Amino acid sequence: MKKYIRKVLICVLAVTVAFFAVSCYDPSPLYGKWADNSGSYITFADDGTFVANIYERDDSTKVVNYQGTFTVIDNVLSFSVSEPDGFNINTEWDIRGSLLYLDWTFSDGTSRSLTLYHVSK
Repeated sequence: MKKYIRKVLICVLAVTVAFFAVSCYDPSPLYGKWADNSGSYITFADDGTFVANIYERDDSTKVVNYQGTFTVIDNVLSFSVSEPDGFNINTEWDIRGSLLYLDWTFSDGTSRSLTLYHVSK
């Protein structure tokens, strides 16, 4: 009888610990697709990767396709771009409502301020 009670207590303890571990998970508010009216977009995946198409200017017809990984520490967003050119971008970001604000720095050092709408999760 004592072995049965011990097994039940161990199972209850394991389920309780698992419940607390799962309930503490806080998904990033960045996950999903963010786009603007000029055609630029960034898609953040929960595995830490991203895909982006960024126009050089609002009136530009030149779009550059990017992919790589991203990390978030507080309000700093770090992109490690693997395609087309390997480089890193570190930028502050802010979400107000369903708008994401950040500055995208191109490989040549020029940058563009982006205001992106959350269009899908």
